[in-house]
Amino acid sequence: MSIVVRMKDAADRLTPSERRMVQEIVAKPRDAALGTAADLAQSIGVHEATASRLARKLGFQSYAGFRDALREEFIARTDPAVRVRTTLEDTRGANLIAELVVQEAAALEALQEYLSIEQIEEIAGKLYNARKIFVFARGNAEALAVMMERRLRRFGMSVVRLRGDGRDLAEQMVELTPEDAVLAFAFRRQPRHYGAVVELAKTRGASSIAITGAVGPTLSPAADHLVSAPRSGRREGFQSLIVPMTICNALILQLARRDEDRSLRTLEALGELIKRFES
Repeated sequence: MSIVVRMKDAADRLTPSERRMVQEIVAKPRDAALGTAADLAQSIGVHEATASRLARKLGFQSYAGFRDALREEFIARTDPAVRVRTTLEDTRGANLIAELVVQEAAALEALQEYLSIEQIEEIAGKLYNARKIFVFARGNAEALAVMMERRLRRFGMSVVRLRGDGRDLAEQMVELTPEDAVLAFAFRRQPRHYGAVVELAKTRGASSIAITGAVGPTLSPAADHLVSAPRSGRREGFQSLIVPMTICNALILQLARRDEDRSLRTLEALGELIKRFES
């Protein structure tokens, strides 16, 4: 079970000091994962025993076990070959398709624990009202950036997909204004240039949105709006983009809901243009 889910399940049983500790862990999971119980307790001004009690309430026998789980969930590092090898070993002798379907179904079912319709409505509102939307992704997540760029354009929105190195990004973002929004994707680790992109959004007063996996709470600086939901499979194994793609689909459909008549008119106009250019 994810540590974030454990925290939510235990929320009603936590003391005020333990709640403050949870807030500190969520805000700085990397520090908690690499430090000691005394370090964590000192950072918020409580007794060291508070950390041990919190770990037990979250289902761990000791703070050391809790810290190991934090490391595994938030700062684990594995290369692509190891991830695929791990998944092949896990599924050896099993029906590969059936196993993948089970994993994806479980991850999608759990998505509602991490994301509410109110969050989707709020983020869709930021995108809807944005003068221009800047989309940032690296690695496999670029597939999501391409998808969102195309779908947002189909609704008549102005979109800039951020590509290239630092100089390219600077040129593409030079006209960023408070009326704009930045949509970023990050999964196994914080991508290079993520910090500069989100920091610029904050400096300029633009909205920042991050769609992430377990790495979400460790991203720095934190986006204004964070959607952090685990993907299917073990974190040290192969993971697909189905969960974040579902989040993107929910945003697109919520955008269409905000002004259904306008959205459909724009799509109909697009259909006519496609016929013209393909004839």
